[in-house]
Amino acid sequence: MALASLKHVLKLLIIVLLKNLTSAQIPDYHTAKIPTTWINNNVSVVNVTKPLTYPYYSFNQSSGPFMRILMLKEMEKDMAYACGFASNGEDDSFVFSVGVVRLRQDSVGIRRWSDLELVWFANRNQPVHENGTLQLLQDGDLVLKDVDGTLVWSTSTTNKFVSGIKMMETGNLVLHDMYNETVWQSFDHPTDTLLPGQKLRAGQRLVARVSSSNWTEGNYFLSVTNQGLFAFYISNKPQMYFKFLVTGERDSFNESYVKAVNGTLALYICSTEPNEPNAVFSRPSRMNFLRYDYDGHLRSYAEGSDQQTNFLADFIGVCDYPTACGSLELCSNGLCSCPGPFKRSNDRQNNGCVEVSPVECNGQRSHKMMRVSDVYYFNYVDTEAAALRGTDVESCQELCMRNCSCKVVLFRYFTNISSGDCFLPSPVLTLINDGKERSGYESSAFIKIPNDTENDTDSIAARRIGIIAGSISGAFLLIAICVSILIAFKRKQTLQENNDDYSDEISGTLRFSYEQLKVATGNFQQKLGQGGFGSVYEGVLQDGQKVAVKVLDGFGQGKREFLAEVQTIGSIHHVNLVRLIGVCAEKEHKLLIYDFMSNGSLDKWIFGTGATQFTFNWQIRRSIIHDIAKGLAYLHEECRQRIVHLDVKPQNILLDDKFCAKVSDFGLAKLVDKDQSRIVTRIRGTPGYLAPEWFSAFITEKADVYSFGVVAMEILCGRKNVDYSHSLEYPHLLSLFMEKAENNQLIDMIGNYNDDLQFNTSEIIRMMKLAVWCLQSDFTLRPSMSMVVKVIEGTMDIETQLDYSIPNSQTIAAIKRIADTTTTLFPSILSGPR
Repeated sequence: MALASLKHVLKLLIIVLLKNLTSAQIPDYHTAKIPTTWINNNVSVVNVTKPLTYPYYSFNQSSGPFMRILMLKEMEKDMAYACGFASNGEDDSFVFSVGVVRLRQDSVGIRRWSDLELVWFANRNQPVHENGTLQLLQDGDLVLKDVDGTLVWSTSTTNKFVSGIKMMETGNLVLHDMYNETVWQSFDHPTDTLLPGQKLRAGQRLVARVSSSNWTEGNYFLSVTNQGLFAFYISNKPQMYFKFLVTGERDSFNESYVKAVNGTLALYICSTEPNEPNAVFSRPSRMNFLRYDYDGHLRSYAEGSDQQTNFLADFIGVCDYPTACGSLELCSNGLCSCPGPFKRSNDRQNNGCVEVSPVECNGQRSHKMMRVSDVYYFNYVDTEAAALRGTDVESCQELCMRNCSCKVVLFRYFTNISSGDCFLPSPVLTLINDGKERSGYESSAFIKIPNDTENDTDSIAARRIGIIAGSISGAFLLIAICVSILIAFKRKQTLQENNDDYSDEISGTLRFSYEQLKVATGNFQQKLGQGGFGSVYEGVLQDGQKVAVKVLDGFGQGKREFLAEVQTIGSIHHVNLVRLIGVCAEKEHKLLIYDFMSNGSLDKWIFGTGATQFTFNWQIRRSIIHDIAKGLAYLHEECRQRIVHLDVKPQNILLDDKFCAKVSDFGLAKLVDKDQSRIVTRIRGTPGYLAPEWFSAFITEKADVYSFGVVAMEILCGRKNVDYSHSLEYPHLLSLFMEKAENNQLIDMIGNYNDDLQFNTSEIIRMMKLAVWCLQSDFTLRPSMSMVVKVIEGTMDIETQLDYSIPNSQTIAAIKRIADTTTTLFPSILSGPR
């Protein structure tokens, strides 16, 4: 009886405890000791020291971004700082991060953490997946590993006497020693957010996110130096859109920083802790955190995301941000419109304005410049951004007219002074037309339009009146003149057709005489490479520019076809394509003049031996792969006429003095055969890089994607695809590569790099998986090159359902047999170093 009563009492006690659970104070789990391991999984996040109880320390995955909390430090008003595995709720990727959360009571009375705002990231560019682990090791290092064991991130605190980790009430994640002294802290490694009391020091950056839901690094960054505070947009290169300079004496031995404190963003220049800051940007009533947002705005947030203050509002307007509107759009008081003969793009990924009638690069006669007054550009704050300084408006327009890829040029000039500065934006971002008066200077935009486009109604009316008047007063005279001109033109054309000398104008490229090129090359003395179609020689033009001169021998096209093809190639300009800068076409002499690439072709750098052997680090290899992808994406998708390279290989990838990769010989396939359909019946390319569909003779641009996959594989592994020079168990790299990929052992394929791979292994393996995607035997399963670029830039995921089979030996042998019998058709024979 007594036992039954005791059970009854215990039962009542449990009911009371469960009833009051929702109003009980939640334990403040904010510390952990070494060693501790946390596992990221669907069921729970396990802290081997202190297990955390669901649902108080997790978020509902169906409601967008959520965090699986590992540690939490409560603050006032039901707010807390938490660290854990955060996900945007859209895919199986997680970042270890610190966030601000709020405790709210739901409809059934259960208190849950919500309103997640992430303020620091450890691995924002390299997310981990389900069952990834965070470990505070016995040696004091805090390491983050993916599910396959790949090291993603580390504090590098091995043997620094770390005894534990704690989440501070300031939001600072701290590793401390046995004396509670800080060994490492997240405050020293800001990402895109500053918390109250946190400093952004000289040499550090706040890098904005790609978007509100994509936490990877975007195109905006903010930095502080001993000169002041600066904000940039990164496109082809960093472009400044905001600066705050500090005048006066500065001590170069002390540090500079900005600091968020007491509701104020304060700028301190070259001083350890002065009594007064050099500048105070804003004084909001309350600040939970300060974030550099994905649109380039610097905002403080209070009470979650409800209350915002723009810190730069007193200095720049809404239209002064690079992406306030889309590409080529005019921004006026926050409203966006398209200038002149442009219309709004329907492409959601590339918003902005596009030409109604695209400008064709058929020489300067095919287009003209339309002036739009009172148009400004964001990077005027940077005096070094001007392409030409102290020039006149005509020279500024001419600079754009000569550049086929130029769409807009801006001329900024001081009042009552005819000379000014010329800005050639690339790419063209938001144009500013806000009606504000600028002190001391004015600015106009000159927009390239087709020559038959006329938007000035006054000019149209005047031209019509002139035509009517001329027709009435001199119809017969005009007809007589036209007939005379026509006869003279026909006579001249007949003479030209009977003359072997090519005097036709080739638009978009420079004309050279054969004698000029003989002088430039020293009578063709220094040969850079040789093939069946001719040889390549090093030369120096009269202005000192080094060039590569390709002499085409036995070229079978007629003069009209040759000039048409050269004109097409000459109109294509991209930073990752070798530029055709000139041509010579005199009688039997046909020569092409290219930019000189000082570091030659890629193959000698990744396959070289002895004196030519050089081991690239990971960043250079990644940059080269990225450059190749961007160049091919431009050829496939951004040209007026799609161009398929058909011979992508390391010998056709050239490197400039900064090891920027440029694709060469992208026009040779067109020069050899003017196929207009997607079906190609003759083999072109190099064995080892040929896609398996060559055997079926149905070729699309996906053949280039396969070849790119082979090149990327060779760069990552550091050896040739086919190599019989060593006693290798696998002379065919592709077979071994696919076998390792299928068995999740790609780490074994990493080549010899000259840097520490500890922090790069995960990214290298990810790039290898991208190569596998490109090497799919079925060309319909391969990504487009634009998708490849997005994967490399971190804005798109890799396909997970991959086929690891390789073309069968019969197909490979057939391709090699056909290729061996069609050697004279290969564009690759001109692919020696330039």
